[in-house]
Amino acid sequence: MYHKTTGYRVFSYFNYAFMILAGLACFLPLLHLLAQSLSSKAAISGNMVSFWPVGFNVDAYVKTFNNSNFNGAMLTSITRTVLGTTISMFILTCAGYALSKEFRGRNVLMWFFIFTMLFSGGLIPSYILITALGLKDTIWALVLPGAFGAYNLILLVNFFKTIPKALEEAAFIDGASFFVILSKIYLPLSLPGIATVSLFIMVGHWNSWFDGILYMSDASKYPLASFLQTVVVQSNMQSMAMSQSEVAAMSEQSIKAAQIFVSTLPIILVYPFLQRYFVKGIVLGAVKE
Repeated sequence: MYHKTTGYRVFSYFNYAFMILAGLACFLPLLHLLAQSLSSKAAISGNMVSFWPVGFNVDAYVKTFNNSNFNGAMLTSITRTVLGTTISMFILTCAGYALSKEFRGRNVLMWFFIFTMLFSGGLIPSYILITALGLKDTIWALVLPGAFGAYNLILLVNFFKTIPKALEEAAFIDGASFFVILSKIYLPLSLPGIATVSLFIMVGHWNSWFDGILYMSDASKYPLASFLQTVVVQSNMQSMAMSQSEVAAMSEQSIKAAQIFVSTLPIILVYPFLQRYFVKGIVLGAVKE
C-alpha cells in the first residue's frame, strides 16, 4: 500500500502554494487592468482603483470599438494570425512527417535546421531581403519570415516518431499513399502535438509587434501589438482620433487599459480549447530517442 511521507506532503503543499501564487501573479494584473478600463477618470486620477471598478462606465470600450485605427489593427492581427498559423502548420507538418523517417541525409538536414535556430542572419540582412523581395508594406512581410521554426519542427518530428510504424506499414499494404497516411493516420493521432505547436505560433503572431513597426511604413497597416506599442509605450494618443473635449472627459489610462484588455481576449478565449492537449503535446514532443 502506498503511504505519503512527510517530505512528500511538504513538497506537495509547497507546489500548491507556488502554483497559487504564480496564478495570482498572472490573474491580478489582468483584473486590475479590467477595473481601470471600467472606472471613471476621477477614480483613476485619485489612485482609487485596485481590483474593482470605481465610478463604473464603459466609455473607454465604446471609444475603443468606435476607433477605426484600432479596428483596422485588430483585423490585421486576426488575418496575420490565421494566415501565419495555417502556412506554418502546413510547412511544419509536411517537413516533420518527412524528417520523422530514416533516410540518407536526414541528420544533416536536422543539424542545418538546428543551426538556423541558434544563428540568424541578423536584423539588417533580414530587412534588406524583405525589401528586395517586394514584401514590405504587405501582410506577407509579417507571415513568411517566421513561417518555419526549427524548435516547433523538432517538437513535431519527435511527436510523429511516437506513432507506431506498424500502422503505417499496414496502410502501405492496403495501398495508401504517403499523403493519405499523413492525413488519415498521422494528423488525427498527432492532435495534441499539432494543437500545442499551433498555440505557440498563434501566440507568437498575436503578440509580435517589432516586425510590424519595422516592415510597415504606414501606421494604418500596423497589427494590433504594434498599434498598442505606439499608444501605450510611446503614449501616442493621436491614433485614437480623440477631440480635446473627449481627452478632457476621459482618462488616457482607462483607454489604454481597455485596449490592452480587448487585445488579450482572443488568446484567452482560444487557450481553454487547446489547453487539454497542451501537457501531452509538449511532453511527448520533447521526448528524445
